[in-house]
Amino acid sequence: MDLSPRQRIAVFAVIVVVLAALGYYLVDPLLTHHHGSAQPGASAASTAGTPGTASTPAASGNPTTPAPAVTASAAGAGSVNIYSWLPFTQQDLTSAASVALRFSIDYNTFTYTESADGYVGAMGGLVTGQLAGTLRAAYQTPGVAKLRTSQKQVSTGSAAINSLRAFGSSSLTFIVTAGQRLATASGTSNGSTQYAVTVTNSGGSWQVSDIELQSAGNT
Repeated sequence: MDLSPRQRIAVFAVIVVVLAALGYYLVDPLLTHHHGSAQPGASAASTAGTPGTASTPAASGNPTTPAPAVTASAAGAGSVNIYSWLPFTQQDLTSAASVALRFSIDYNTFTYTESADGYVGAMGGLVTGQLAGTLRAAYQTPGVAKLRTSQKQVSTGSAAINSLRAFGSSSLTFIVTAGQRLATASGTSNGSTQYAVTVTNSGGSWQVSDIELQSAGNT
């Protein structure tokens, strides 16, 4: 049955409210996580050796669809089964969010005694092979590695998901605030940076395929 222009506008408005409610309802309950301490095998990347400023080149990921702005209350969803409208399940979202959080913590957790292989290897299956190579190269960049060693840097990461920015059938992009507590021979400092972290599904396993500064976005 064809809808009148007024009916189409009403349906569109309902869809926007429901999807906005989804973003708030599903992302807001995710708690902040952190490592208690950095271990010699713990992982995380710092390409500049400065709190909250680490960044790596993007690894190519699947095209994504912009997610709606989170502006509505969860109550707006009513009794609608939101997941029937989306290209992923509740379990998919939970699994992908968990991977994004764990990776973001590891990204800023390292010690100056740790090698590039140890740093990336401790991430296990959290990252794709391509991103692992990018992180390894960034970690052992001569100037960065020298500064990390000379200052005896030991970094502890933390992370919190702020929002779901984009999604596709096998790709979810989260905005994550990654915190860093950096201890050096001269003192301790704290900082944080927001990143766009893209998690992709390959063969039923979620892995981080891209990390960029939130302001740069995923390209």
